Amino acid sequence: MTAARFFIEGRVQGVFFRASTRQQAEALGLRGYARNLQDGRVEVLAVGDVQAIERLEHWLKQGPPAAHVERIERIAADDGEAGPDFETA
Repeated sequence: MTAARFFIEGRVQGVFFRASTRQQAEALGLRGYARNLQDGRVEVLAVGDVQAIERLEHWLKQGPPAAHVERIERIAADDGEAGPDFETA
């Protein structure tokens, strides 16, 4: 089990990015959250299998059809920050 935090920049708010991320994460069996930040980015915490997190990261680079991802940053995270499910805030 591992954890990663992603910060996604671009046109990522108001385009169903968080809801679509939740669907992807749930399908991959991940826990964590996706939330909008005040500066226009989306923050994603993903906890679970290493390969599942890699697959989510690949998806995050594209996002849902209406999104336009300009940049993604990945940093290590603490798996204790995630609840039992994947949530949107």
